[in-house]
Amino acid sequence: MSALLELRGLRAYYGTVECLHGVDLTVGDGEVVVVLGANGAGKTTLLRSVCQLVRTEGSVLLSGKQLGGRSTYDVVRRGVAMVPQGRGTLAELSVDDNLRAGGYIRKDKQVRTDIAYWYDTFPRLAQRRSTSAGSLSGGEQQMLAIARALMSRPRLLLLDEPSLGLAPIVVRQLFDVLARVRAEREVAMVVVEQNAALALDLARRAYVLEAGTVAVSGSAAELRDDESVRRAYLGY
Repeated sequence: MSALLELRGLRAYYGTVECLHGVDLTVGDGEVVVVLGANGAGKTTLLRSVCQLVRTEGSVLLSGKQLGGRSTYDVVRRGVAMVPQGRGTLAELSVDDNLRAGGYIRKDKQVRTDIAYWYDTFPRLAQRRSTSAGSLSGGEQQMLAIARALMSRPRLLLLDEPSLGLAPIVVRQLFDVLARVRAEREVAMVVVEQNAALALDLARRAYVLEAGTVAVSGSAAELRDDESVRRAYLGY
């Protein structure tokens, strides 16, 4: 499996404060990688670093090409999409307008086809297509945020705490959709998630961050089955 995303010696800063300290991470084409760790470990900063939303040093490579120093728009144009923590929908726009906005960088004529695909995937969104995103429930907003991010047909999808604040039945539905998208569209994913057991079921490999460094890495199965790792880092 060829590498799609490579982080080599990644350091990230908020002002003068260094939050990531030489992180190495690799994501293969079509692979799902989960990033676990306690609050404040640097998980969100890692995703923001890929999108160049914070100052970075070291290498951030997408298909071997450096993303460091590029604009966030250029990162998106090169095939990266992100679902931020807290949904990140355009609250005043309708569901349909949010989806069309998600495909704004595309030049092909399949945008309406993809919108229909997401309405079929999330029937609740179809029922509320004219409703403003800000009036949706938390679960509906997360469905919309995921669909909108995937409207750009990215090669790499970054998800920051997709299950946060949602009912278990909605979380299960969302993760089933992510598994289907990975299989059908071969989209690689980096998933930051507090629900370690659920995330490890979706992922092929996992990294555990502690205080801005990689404490443990390995296959998802190895981390899930290692009792010492579970107790020390995963909380179950």
